Amino acid sequence: MDRADIIHDLFESGLKYREIRHVLSDRYGVDVSLRHLKRIQGTLGLKRRNYSDIDSVIRFIRNEMRQSGQHHVYRMMAVRCKENGLSVRIEDVRQILLNLDPEGVSMRRARSICRRAYYAAGPNYIWHLDGYDKLKPFGLCISGCICVFSRRLIWLNVYYTNNDPRVIGGYYLEAVKRNGGCPRFVRGDYGTENGHVRNFKIFRRYFPNSEGSYIRRRILHSSRVMIITYMYIYKEI
Repeated sequence: MDRADIIHDLFESGLKYREIRHVLSDRYGVDVSLRHLKRIQGTLGLKRRNYSDIDSVIRFIRNEMRQSGQHHVYRMMAVRCKENGLSVRIEDVRQILLNLDPEGVSMRRARSICRRAYYAAGPNYIWHLDGYDKLKPFGLCISGCICVFSRRLIWLNVYYTNNDPRVIGGYYLEAVKRNGGCPRFVRGDYGTENGHVRNFKIFRRYFPNSEGSYIRRRILHSSRVMIITYMYIYKEI
């Protein structure tokens, strides 16, 4: 028997990689590394997927559903199966739960995504401002601002920079002059380019308690202006 036949027989007998290496070395005097052994088995098409009997998996899942597992999603249930020595595919667990507990699956699916609603009190109540940096390698630095309530574009300007607070502050002052007033709130990210806008909102105390009139959030929360920017850019292209 050659080495390939020996490895095939040892694999079919249920031995693991390290056990096969040990037998090859002690009985046949063949020394191979673990990595090379895996490569040989892959060349021979030897793959071991010993999944547990589906009936035993169903019994286990049904028993879990009678206890604390009645609220488990299919991924958590698959983890519970593996913790108890059952080898099973995640897709099989999903199908089993769908057949055993269709109402529970439907209820969990209905609560899977809960999006919060975002409202503005009226026109010019809050503006979102942000920058678009994807075209910076081409010398196009875009800055935009929209009214959240009406989705009206307050400004969309292109310059050689959108990181200078004086530039963004100038955009804001021009928009205030053009609209005949400023919004109740302005929302932007933590970038230093928005520093002048924040100072303008705090200095010009048109409203009581204007300390909170500039809202700083992550870029994710000011993404509305990015969506509008995409629309305008690709419409022009």
